[in-house]
Amino acid sequence: MTTSPRNPLDFAPDDLDRPFWEGCRRHELLLQRSRSTGRYHWPAVSDPDAGREGMEWVRASGRGVVHTFSIVHQVFRPELADRVPYNVIVVELEEGPFFHSNLVDCPNEAIRIGMPVEVVFDDLTDEITLPRFRPRDAGTER
Repeated sequence: MTTSPRNPLDFAPDDLDRPFWEGCRRHELLLQRSRSTGRYHWPAVSDPDAGREGMEWVRASGRGVVHTFSIVHQVFRPELADRVPYNVIVVELEEGPFFHSNLVDCPNEAIRIGMPVEVVFDDLTDEITLPRFRPRDAGTER
């Protein structure tokens, strides 16, 4: 799998999204689901009627389609210079939420809106694993 270089990360899990990052370390894509409506959410939220107690973390399929994408050509941070150009995609997950990530194992010029994708995990360190996506055959069910 093509992965990004090991670079500094600008996030720190908090109590609300810590289960998501723990799931990534286990190579599981987790989303929050409302117990009252069954609706899936990302990023982590509180149910409008039941608060945080009304939400549960559940394993997602990890499948979706590219909703939109951008190819970044500008060097915004020196430690990312060797990645340029790189892609940023928005995946519409089968469960409904939109998820920002990168597409790997695919040349930037081959990315298309509607492209079926599946999650893969990039173990950056023992503590940090990032979900990324790769193309999948439209007829493949996993």
